Amino acid sequence: MSVQNPYSLVNRTYEVGMSEISIREKCGLLVYYPLAAGALSGKYREGQMPKNSRMALFKGWERMINPLAMKAYDEYYKLATDNKMTMVQLAQSFVNSRPFVTSNIIGATTMEQLKENIDSINIELSDEIMEKINLVHNNNPNPSP
Repeated sequence: MSVQNPYSLVNRTYEVGMSEISIREKCGLLVYYPLAAGALSGKYREGQMPKNSRMALFKGWERMINPLAMKAYDEYYKLATDNKMTMVQLAQSFVNSRPFVTSNIIGATTMEQLKENIDSINIELSDEIMEKINLVHNNNPNPSP
């Protein structure tokens, strides 16, 4: 038994009700879009639009790069760099740390991206970093559902 839903730093809607069900019923979440369709890699920050990126190639992803989401990405970028991590490491290790997550469905275009995603399992976020993540979230909840 499992549930497969999107979940990330910018889409924590699963936490409202569903996380409790996952824990109590032992029906874990298989997370997809843990990087918000790549936006939590930082590649769209500061108006960038990489040529062959998902956002450049396909329509319908506007919710991932709306102004509120862009503000959150900037704040998570600062949090990550202040703690000597990449945004990917911060985003993936956050998802990996949730007690209701059974599996984090990662995606990568290059071997370097794949390694960064996989290595995130070895990062444990401190209580201080979690407090800062929750502060960003509380000030701008679910900007990219």
